[in-house]
Amino acid sequence: MRDGLTMELLPQQFRVPEIYGDYWLNSDPIALGALRGYVILIDFWDYTCMRCIRTLPYLKEWYNRYSEKGLILIGVHTPRFPFARDPVNVRKASDKLNLKYPIVMDNDFIVWNAFHSAYWPTKFLIDKYGFIRYVHAGEGQYQNFEHAIQSLVSNIGYDIELPLVMDSLRETDRPGVLCYRETPEILTGWQRGTIGNIEGYSPESTVHYDDPKYYVEGRLYLDGDWFNDRNYLKLDTTNPAGGFLTFLYQAQEVDLVIKPEGEKGFQVFVNQDDSPLSRGDKGTDIRYNEEGKSYFIVDDARVYNIVKNREFSEHKIKLAIPSAQV
Repeated sequence: MRDGLTMELLPQQFRVPEIYGDYWLNSDPIALGALRGYVILIDFWDYTCMRCIRTLPYLKEWYNRYSEKGLILIGVHTPRFPFARDPVNVRKASDKLNLKYPIVMDNDFIVWNAFHSAYWPTKFLIDKYGFIRYVHAGEGQYQNFEHAIQSLVSNIGYDIELPLVMDSLRETDRPGVLCYRETPEILTGWQRGTIGNIEGYSPESTVHYDDPKYYVEGRLYLDGDWFNDRNYLKLDTTNPAGGFLTFLYQAQEVDLVIKPEGEKGFQVFVNQDDSPLSRGDKGTDIRYNEEGKSYFIVDDARVYNIVKNREFSEHKIKLAIPSAQV
C-alpha cells in the first residue's frame, strides 16, 4: 500500500521460532516465548553489509519511538564472512554504530535457518500473540514498515498516542524515486567469487596473476601473488611488490571489505579512471598524501567507504595494496 494508508498485514499463520544464539550484546539471552503481549521486531543483519547499515538509522529511530509503547527490537547478527563471527569485532562495530538494543550473534545460522531468511537485511515483525505478521527483505518500504509497527502496537491494548510516520532520511529512500541498475556485489574466494583473470581460481593455493588490462563489469582482476581461500583472497607477503585489484562498476558509492592479518595501519592507494580520486568523489575513509594521491588506512576488519561520486556513473577502480597480509 502507498504511504499514509493502512497496511494489510500477513494472517496469523506462523508462530515465531525461539532464538538460540552464541553470544548476546546489550542484553542477557531473551526468550521470545516470554514476550507475549509485546510487538517484536527481528532484524537480520551483518556489520559489513552496507544495505544493512543503511537501514540502521530507521531501526534506531523506531526503537526510540516505540520501545516504551510495547515494541521489542532484537538484532540477529548472522555473519557473511568468517571474521564477522568474532564477538570483539561485532561489539566494536555495534558501538561505533551506536546500537543500544539487544543483539544476538548467530554464527552457525541457526536463527537464520529457523526464520527461513535468505537475504541481508531482512526484518520480521511479530504480533502480541507471537505470530509473524510482516516480513521485508532489503532496503526501502520504510514508511510501510512503520505503519505495520503502529498497527500492531496499537493492538496491544494501551491507549497511546502514536507519532507521525517518519519522513525518508535519504532522497533515494523516497517512494517512486528513480533507481539505476548498479553493479552487483563482487565477492572473492573460489567458492563464491568471480575473477576475470585467465588464470582463474586454484583452490587453497597461491596463484600468480597478471593484469590483463581488459576488463568486464562485475568481475575482479588481480595482479600479483594471491592465495585462493574458499571465502577470500589473501595477498602473498613474500612478494615485496605487493598487488593490485582492478574492477569496473556502475554506482554512486563504492565500499570495500578488508581484514588485515598481523600488520595494521598500512595504506591502500585508490585510483579512479587512472587518476587519484577527486575531492568531490572521495569516500569517508579516503585521505590524501603530500603528493595528492588518494588512499585509505586499513586499521581493522571492517567495511571501508572509498568512493562517493557526486552522481551515479560508470568508472574503473584500481587498488594498489602493499606487501601486507590482507
